[in-house]
Amino acid sequence: MQMASGSAFQLDSVNPMPSILSELDAVARAVFEALGYPANIAAVRESDRGDAPYQCNGAMAAAGIAKKRGEKVNPREIAAQAVEKMQAHPAMGQLEIAGPGFINITPASALLTDRANELLSNPASGLAVDTPQTIVIDYGGANVAKPMHVGHLRSAVLGEAIKRILRAQGHNVIGDVHMGDWGLQMGHLISELAEEQPTLSYFDEDYQGDYPSESPVTMEDLARLYPAASNKAKSDTDRMEASRIATAQLQSGRRGYRALLDHFINVSVAALKVGYGNLGVEFDLWKGEACVDPLIPDMIAELKAAGVSEEDEGALIINVDDNWDPKTRKGTPPVMLLARTGAVLYHTTDLATLVDRKAEIDPDKIVYVVDQRQALHFEQVFRGAAKAGWYERDQLFHAGFGTMNGKDGKPFKTREGGVLRLEDLMEIMQDAARERLKTSGIGADFDVEERTEIARKIGLAALKFADLQNQRMTNYIFDPERFTAFEGKTGPYLLYAVVRIKSILRKAAAMGVDTGEITVEADTEKQLVLSLDAYGRAIELAADKYVPHVLCEHIYRVAQSFSRFYADCPILADDVAPVVQSSRLALAKATLLQLEHGLDLLAIEAPDRM
Repeated sequence: MQMASGSAFQLDSVNPMPSILSELDAVARAVFEALGYPANIAAVRESDRGDAPYQCNGAMAAAGIAKKRGEKVNPREIAAQAVEKMQAHPAMGQLEIAGPGFINITPASALLTDRANELLSNPASGLAVDTPQTIVIDYGGANVAKPMHVGHLRSAVLGEAIKRILRAQGHNVIGDVHMGDWGLQMGHLISELAEEQPTLSYFDEDYQGDYPSESPVTMEDLARLYPAASNKAKSDTDRMEASRIATAQLQSGRRGYRALLDHFINVSVAALKVGYGNLGVEFDLWKGEACVDPLIPDMIAELKAAGVSEEDEGALIINVDDNWDPKTRKGTPPVMLLARTGAVLYHTTDLATLVDRKAEIDPDKIVYVVDQRQALHFEQVFRGAAKAGWYERDQLFHAGFGTMNGKDGKPFKTREGGVLRLEDLMEIMQDAARERLKTSGIGADFDVEERTEIARKIGLAALKFADLQNQRMTNYIFDPERFTAFEGKTGPYLLYAVVRIKSILRKAAAMGVDTGEITVEADTEKQLVLSLDAYGRAIELAADKYVPHVLCEHIYRVAQSFSRFYADCPILADDVAPVVQSSRLALAKATLLQLEHGLDLLAIEAPDRM
């Protein structure tokens, strides 16, 4: 955006402004620099006082600088000088000096009008970063052969939101599910299948032909085979030994077992794509630990040759903390590359995964969206990768998170104490949404199919927003009744705001009223534009710290601001002038575009009507 000329100084850029705040900030910095002070002391920020939307506190810092120079000047005098120059710029509306020298800033109505029209034409205006990066997001973490459960929810929902937020900034973001498809659980499956169907060619060590392309097991079979084998192995040492032998033979490359593993993975991935898809979650890579197993021998050899690893009581380790004390357990324990038996461990496969990503993608950053209880593990792995010279430490980040708990404050379980399947959790939310629609009378005249689809979207939005609106590290209580409310900071409240604006636009079209140029005049119009203007800052903070709750808070505030605007500024009333109708309708549309854009970044979809 380019403001009208006539001020005593001009901003360097004539490109579209990223935000109202940045425009005011640039003016304030230029003014203080012209007065002989460092520009950085004049940063403009959102005000929490309520006297004006923005504030500049540069006069206090400037007075301190002047005192060191031997000049006797108080902050209010400097503020007065700054205000006199600021008033010459058309971006500035009302300026007021408060307290010892705070400058309260209200932007010009013309600036609000220009920004509103800019957001109408492009709801993503100002989101892109100057230097896009290639970023891998490691999230999901579901295990092969096991149905998705409630424990997979937070990683999937948070990771998907973080991925989409970073993409909105223009980054090349690659989502990797990083499945658990290696280790003893595969041995359990193979040995149990061998007991059930011993004549299968996969178990004949002399078989040299091609194995069937069709899997001998379904996902339902896998979900049955694993717990059966695991339970037997808990009380039967011979049964456990059979699984261990199968695991060792799989990892040493036995053909039949590798073919079975491929079947297990393919069957599981097909099921996982449905499960994650029902959550609105998509991955670019469907890799697991098995993919990087072939890299481990060369990786170990490289670490040994470079002197990065060392032997410790028969195990191979990487010492990542010179202050580590095994007696007191203070400091960061070493990375365990190989156990005394020579077996690879989770540290090993995670390091091999980093090697694989370096070779295949060479990312600028890798973000792991995994339960905070794994923090120590990732700290060890990250330090090991840095010591090996593969990555800088700040390229690797663990975006840990808390747990979703039951009303007893413990991780959510079924009434029987078991782990709740994710599909059952989603069904609980859809039932709660269906009941909420019934009691409120919303959509009562819709057909059954449409009501069912609306309930699905409301239930999913309620579940995901309830998770995402919490600070990432916070635990929260699962409460379907509260989550599905149409009042307060909930997913359904936001969906209702979107549906209401869509309804207004449909009604306007039926009346022949079209959107026009936005002219911002009323106080609630101004407040709505200021709320919309904060979108870029919310995205920036959410992306920098991997905290989607910041975006959730922004969307909620926009919905609240629209509600106040709609109550104060009738859009389609008969006594509203046509030009005002078109302006307000356009502002409503700009709000809708941003709400939909923001909800899409959270992977939340709104219905067209309720």
